[in-house]
Amino acid sequence: MHHATDNRPALLLAMAPGIADRLLADRHRERLTALTRTDPYLVAHDLTSPSPRVAAALAEAEMLLTCWGAPSLTAEVLAAAPRLRAVVHAAGSVKQHITEACWHRGIAVTSAAAANALPVAEFTLAAVLFAGKRALRCAHRYAQLRAEHDWRAELDGAGNYRRTVGVVGASRIGRRVIELLRPFDLRVLLYDPYVDEAGAAALGVERTGLDDLCARADVVTVHAPQVPATHHMIGARELARMRDGATLINTSRGSLVDEDALLPELLAGRLDAVLDVTDPEVPPADSPLYDLPNVLLTPHIAGSLGDELHRMADQALDEVERFAGGLPFAYPVHPAALGHSA
Repeated sequence: MHHATDNRPALLLAMAPGIADRLLADRHRERLTALTRTDPYLVAHDLTSPSPRVAAALAEAEMLLTCWGAPSLTAEVLAAAPRLRAVVHAAGSVKQHITEACWHRGIAVTSAAAANALPVAEFTLAAVLFAGKRALRCAHRYAQLRAEHDWRAELDGAGNYRRTVGVVGASRIGRRVIELLRPFDLRVLLYDPYVDEAGAAALGVERTGLDDLCARADVVTVHAPQVPATHHMIGARELARMRDGATLINTSRGSLVDEDALLPELLAGRLDAVLDVTDPEVPPADSPLYDLPNVLLTPHIAGSLGDELHRMADQALDEVERFAGGLPFAYPVHPAALGHSA
């Protein structure tokens, strides 16, 4: 029972249709109801011309709990939400819905980017280790041959002992990848203009330029944010520097890699690729990426899906609990950092 003076903050859920049911298990809805004044089944998809129920909830809301497909929080929307003080985003990037108007209002913003980084890094680790073993090419060759073969001779240069992995971008995900690579006998190079020698030493990696990283790494994995400066950062010049048989892994955004430059390298069989993201997001139906034996193409699955959404919900509800208890967020998003982060 709550007291007559209920000082739990009022909260409204706002995200794309169908997301809330995947994000929130019964235990999450129970926790939300205990921490806040909310209807855990009322989800706003549109805040510009909301239904009467949503409009009433928005007028009262001190917090929004958002996820993928959250409506943009424009000045007009904020005007209809006079009490709004915090946005808890149960996913990674907040760039799609947090506007300048939010920062002007002084709204506190937090995101579950830390929780979403974990599955991406796990997927990347698997890709790195599979790349060293040439697992993808072998699977295709085996399916063709269907017979005894001298694999040891064919795979003479393969393996994961003292191989060199180049990590592009010490983002949350990039840092987690570096952590996950620690138990293995791998040399790790890092390219990130924002990390100095001391920062690289703390991470236990060798800091280097992008050209040098591409030339030395057996596997290059991209973890930079999508900002104007990173558009096509892996282009013809960088790809040409990569050694024969090297693997490019992209789990960040398709636009970071110049696909027109990558395709000839893949068609020639000189490089391998693990592409969880492409540009456009779904390649055209006649794209060679679907059929090449040296390409593992997946439909943007590295980030949270299935039960992994519950990890983001857990982190988001921890933040809701902090706010309800008058504590600062553990994972605040600062407007200044958005220029060089996802």
